[in-house]
Amino acid sequence: MGKRKLERFKVIEENTNVVEPSKEFYHDMKGQWNTYFKNENPITIELACGRGEYTLGLAEIFSDRNYIGIDIKGERIWKGSSTALEKNLNNVAFLRTHIIMIENFFAQHEVDEIWITFPDPRPKKRDIKRRLTSPRYLDMYKNLIKPGGMVRFKTDNTALFDYTIEVLQSRSDVKNLVYTHNVYQSELRPECFDIKTKYEQMFAAEGETIKYLRFHF
Repeated sequence: MGKRKLERFKVIEENTNVVEPSKEFYHDMKGQWNTYFKNENPITIELACGRGEYTLGLAEIFSDRNYIGIDIKGERIWKGSSTALEKNLNNVAFLRTHIIMIENFFAQHEVDEIWITFPDPRPKKRDIKRRLTSPRYLDMYKNLIKPGGMVRFKTDNTALFDYTIEVLQSRSDVKNLVYTHNVYQSELRPECFDIKTKYEQMFAAEGETIKYLRFHF
């Protein structure tokens, strides 16, 4: 492991807004997030958050909500958590874990809203079950989110987006599905607050349209 990476891992160990394996309370967070934030505000989680652009952007707009960015990559969390501390965003936390493990960290109906932002499209057929919008992940989200809570998905990848729409339309428990293949030319644009991740900017520069959908269970 390189020196810079080691230095950044050390930083996230010290950052008070990071929940990761080195912290004593790492395995005790389930059902305790409002205690962690010291308030009863609604909780939004961003899955595969990367540098946490949405977590940070939304937290700045909505100071009366709590935001948790979730990713396994320590270097990405280093950036987001450090930025949150620099901006004194006390309604932001980052959880370092694999998304498949999130039911170990959140109680049933503990989450009010879920954002899935530019996840790995997993294009190979053998990886379909690893897509963050595959049925097994959707079942997890249904368990974690409060009744009526919104799930939002944003991607540049057309194949993943079309797959996701097909999966959602096949489920009887999915309600009020709304989507667009070009959010910046859509009436849904205000819902994304013009927050752009690093990947979105990169893909948009290559001419890809940005897709967006939302639904609830």
